[in-house]
Amino acid sequence: MNNDEFSMEDLDDEKTIAYIKERLPQDLKEKFSDDEFYYFLDTIYDYYDKSGILDSDNEYVDIDINEIAEFIAKEAKKNKIGDFDPEDLYFIVEGELAYNGIIDDEE
Repeated sequence: MNNDEFSMEDLDDEKTIAYIKERLPQDLKEKFSDDEFYYFLDTIYDYYDKSGILDSDNEYVDIDINEIAEFIAKEAKKNKIGDFDPEDLYFIVEGELAYNGIIDDEE
């Protein structure tokens, strides 16, 4: 990957995080740092990779938002990033999915 690809990826992550923050319930808007948001996004992508979702040939893939939120919470605790409530992380996963057009923006 060259520097331009990294820059584009970082810019997309910034846009994704801004979108997620807009959708969060008011009590969660200031709860997480930017570094935590970047960690959450990376962990969501790790989940997609490990679960095989990205390798599916099916047009429809069942995505369990609760399962992803629990995965993030477990990984964050294991990696000593923090102790996060999967119920809070649910909204972050939902925002990432909506940003990428995987779920309806109005859910």
